Amino acid sequence: MGYKDTVNLPKTDFPMRASLPQREPGMIKRWDGMKVYKKMLERRRNAPLFVLHDGPPYSNGHIHLGHTLNKVVKDIIVKYKYLSGYRTPFVPGWDNHGMPIENIVIKEFKGDKSKIREIRKRCREFAGEWIDIQREEFRRLGVFGDWDNPYLTMSREYEGREILFFADLVEKGYVYRGYMPIHWCPVCETALALAEIEYKEKESPSIWFTMEGDGITAVVWTTTPWTIISNVALAFHPDYEYVVVKVKDKNYVLARELLEKNANLLGWENFEVKELLKGTEFEGREFRHPFIDRISRGILADFVTLEEGTGIVHIAPGHGKEDFEVGREYDLPVISPVDERGRFTREAPGFEGLTTDEASRKVVEILKEKKSLLREDKIVHQYPHCWRCKHHLIFRATEQWFLSIDHRELRKKALSEIDKVEWIPPESKNRIYASVEERPEWCLSRQKVWGLPIPAFYCKNCKKAVLDPAVIRRVGEIFLEHGSDIWYERDASFFLPPDYTCPHCGGKEFEKENDILDVWFDSGVSSLVVLRDEEWPSHVYLEGPDQHRGWFNSSLMVSCAIREKAPYRVVITHGWVLDEQGRAMHKALGNVISPLEVIGKYGADLVRLWVGSSDYTQDVRLGPQILERLVDAYRKIRNTYRFMLGNLYDFTPEDALPSNELLPVDRYILSVFQVVKEKIKDFYEKYTFHRVYHTYMDFVIKYLSSFYLDILKDRLYTYGKTSKER
Repeated sequence: MGYKDTVNLPKTDFPMRASLPQREPGMIKRWDGMKVYKKMLERRRNAPLFVLHDGPPYSNGHIHLGHTLNKVVKDIIVKYKYLSGYRTPFVPGWDNHGMPIENIVIKEFKGDKSKIREIRKRCREFAGEWIDIQREEFRRLGVFGDWDNPYLTMSREYEGREILFFADLVEKGYVYRGYMPIHWCPVCETALALAEIEYKEKESPSIWFTMEGDGITAVVWTTTPWTIISNVALAFHPDYEYVVVKVKDKNYVLARELLEKNANLLGWENFEVKELLKGTEFEGREFRHPFIDRISRGILADFVTLEEGTGIVHIAPGHGKEDFEVGREYDLPVISPVDERGRFTREAPGFEGLTTDEASRKVVEILKEKKSLLREDKIVHQYPHCWRCKHHLIFRATEQWFLSIDHRELRKKALSEIDKVEWIPPESKNRIYASVEERPEWCLSRQKVWGLPIPAFYCKNCKKAVLDPAVIRRVGEIFLEHGSDIWYERDASFFLPPDYTCPHCGGKEFEKENDILDVWFDSGVSSLVVLRDEEWPSHVYLEGPDQHRGWFNSSLMVSCAIREKAPYRVVITHGWVLDEQGRAMHKALGNVISPLEVIGKYGADLVRLWVGSSDYTQDVRLGPQILERLVDAYRKIRNTYRFMLGNLYDFTPEDALPSNELLPVDRYILSVFQVVKEKIKDFYEKYTFHRVYHTYMDFVIKYLSSFYLDILKDRLYTYGKTSKER
């Protein structure tokens, strides 16, 4: 007999190499065949509920690392809650309507937007194709959920119920049609909501120009010369002091505190302060437009600042929110001679057909000719851009459908509800609070075709809009049965009750609304549409930082308006995914990492380990070196498990010893494990999964591998197989 036969060597079928990319697909297929998710729900059918409501990703393109981080964190939460004794239904969803898909499909139609039915059909097919692709990619990550029955914002059931909730808002008086300036994309040719706007740097003209008054000349600064075409007033701050400064033969007016700065910029070497005036003294004074036969009134406004410019603001109510609001106070005309393509109309003679950028250049030339231009410069500043096409936006006054944020004290209610919700990390509460506090009226209408039609009608006789809750509910029931495509297949009479008459004039003939609902309204009603009464409000919402202006916000406003309560109890915000140097991932930088490529090389388990080891409430980094460190950590975990399994090959439960018969070192490691277990449970409850990982790795490496298992080898290998020591 050799020495080898005198020791108890480990035996195990647990392979040294994980071979995750090869083995995981079979595991997932086996779980699906076993219907594991369904059995989880059945096992907990009488258990208390825990609902994490899935924020719907857009059904376009392969999943990226942001999707991966998002879905894996959700999966960790749901599985932990299940293991803690809860029933945890998880219904994944997809956001299907909107410009990204419509823009792609329009290109397939060579830019022909007239074939609405065909375009919508193709958009629906396109969205469906990407749902199938993304669904398999999410499943490959090992995410459990009701993947065979997701919620889709383009489904008949969803669209119909969305319209029924829209009817509730109309009935409560929240929805109205109004004429006011909104952010407009001249490329996508549609209005945009707050959540659809990105701010990034843009170079703009920066000009100082003059407007003549009675014996004085106002000095005005602007970065949008094209809006001067629509100028109707000059705003002064009521509490500021203004100076009349003589330069050569001109008496210029500007804020006293900005005199020195502007004198340097404008090259005023010799000037004389003639008079000091309060801002209130300019109210009602008249100034002449520099190149249009029009009088501009002096008005007062608190939004005038001393941070930049001259302390005098040019007012064009058709092209600015604050301009519009102060214009209403003073009953100023709203001039907005710009069409949906961002080009000037015949209402602006001499500028017809020009884009706003082209018009700005022409305005500068005219000001030079009129001797009204004091300085021309450039400025690089943060400017609103379209989130889809990336083109800079314009403010343009148009008629749109709005949801009133202050009707029935909705804003106040939403702010109150924010205080009742747990926000993780805590500072995210400040973001959502500021977003709700500052948000303008919600522009609900979009001038596109791939979306849910707004169920409004226009009387052919009096031309007025009709938004009737009873009719809207009728449309909702029709959509539940047929889907929203029928809106484009039947005329208005099909949707209206027999003998329906206009509430304004008694007219009997109507046209349908062409605009669709904002996609943020689509997703904003998701908790109401998807969750059953006992599941609402959701226990957790979890998304990225952009959703404070997006889904967190729209969901809050809709839910507070309809149910006077927030749709969530806990809101968790995760960070962005960056490369190893902390840079955003862009194709131009060549630093984009595909989660599918990582899975193909390392396996989904390693991707999940990356998520679990990261403080996801901050920006998370990923790159080759980080992946290699994770591979090393995964290997240490696996080798530790393999060692333990190898020494348990002949163990049976009958061999277990009572705790009082264990050796001191055994009792010690169990006590350490008990402390670690309680810590880990606490970290899971607080959603701090990176602490779970670091606590666990510390236990595996420091206490198990380097200490306990190391000193255990003699007992395991050399003592009798059934001895107490072994």
